[in-house]
Amino acid sequence: MAGVQVMPAVGAVATVDVRAEGSRAAGLRRGRASGSGVSSASLFAGDWRRRPRRPACTVGVRQCRGRSKRQQGLAVVCNLGGDYEEGFEDVHVQLMNFFTYKAVRTVLTQLYEMNPPSYRWFYNFVCVNKPTDGKLFLRALGKERQELAERVMITRLHLYSKWIKKCDHAKMYERISDENLLLMRERLMETVIWPADDTNT
Repeated sequence: MAGVQVMPAVGAVATVDVRAEGSRAAGLRRGRASGSGVSSASLFAGDWRRRPRRPACTVGVRQCRGRSKRQQGLAVVCNLGGDYEEGFEDVHVQLMNFFTYKAVRTVLTQLYEMNPPSYRWFYNFVCVNKPTDGKLFLRALGKERQELAERVMITRLHLYSKWIKKCDHAKMYERISDENLLLMRERLMETVIWPADDTNT
């Protein structure tokens, strides 16, 4: 066994090489015999009691690989698990996937009214290929029916242009805030212990 793990403090693990520390311990014993005041705390990879604690999270300017200077900014660096940057690329992807889904529903409704054979084919295709990932769905649809794929792409762009004109960011912020308040109020009402009803009083 090359080494053992010791627990010098809560939440910290140090790995000590037994063979290397054996020779160091022998040197310490010789040092004590000669009167030197060397502490045995060095056996545990340094005196951990004097080591300053590292904060769990820090905030600083961090440059990621492959990014230009204009894209540099503040990043929350979590020393326990990784880096968490302020990015919303996943939100953009989800928006595109959602508008692809709405476009598929719109095209299905149009085909149901105007072209029943194409509706049946497209309905069966959607049952097999779920439009949860818009990019993969359109890629697979383009290989089967290019005209339907182009129709879905044009429809989702049209739906997004209509939504962006009606989207009220201040109202959306207010709706999120009101829903947060409502959920916290409901949870508070569930946890409050109400006094028992006493008919005598």
